[in-house]
Amino acid sequence: MLEELRRICLALPEVTERLSHGAPTWFVRGKRTFVSLMADGHHDADFPHLWCAAPPGAQEELIAADPGRFFRPPYVGHRGWLGVRLDGDVDWDEIAELCEDAFLTIAPKSLRATVEERRPDAR
Repeated sequence: MLEELRRICLALPEVTERLSHGAPTWFVRGKRTFVSLMADGHHDADFPHLWCAAPPGAQEELIAADPGRFFRPPYVGHRGWLGVRLDGDVDWDEIAELCEDAFLTIAPKSLRATVEERRPDAR
């Protein structure tokens, strides 16, 4: 799980990884968090999951569509962040899309442009 998230997040430009509050966390330019992994759960959410920044409206939409897999995480949920369960059968392509969306939500415009140009829908 950690290695797969590491592969996904570190493929994005100017991303670094370090522990934050005891959890592997990925940052844009070493400053702004966009994804955190809670491999052993967090508080009463005792299942592996990640917290990721999300574009406006995505949190509500995804939780409504699949409340068994998506949730509003503590501390950052009020800012629109999304919690994603990683127990069970994980679709890593979907996780990669969520992580990329999280990066695009947090990154400065110059970095967003480099990632958006690579997207298939950018044509």
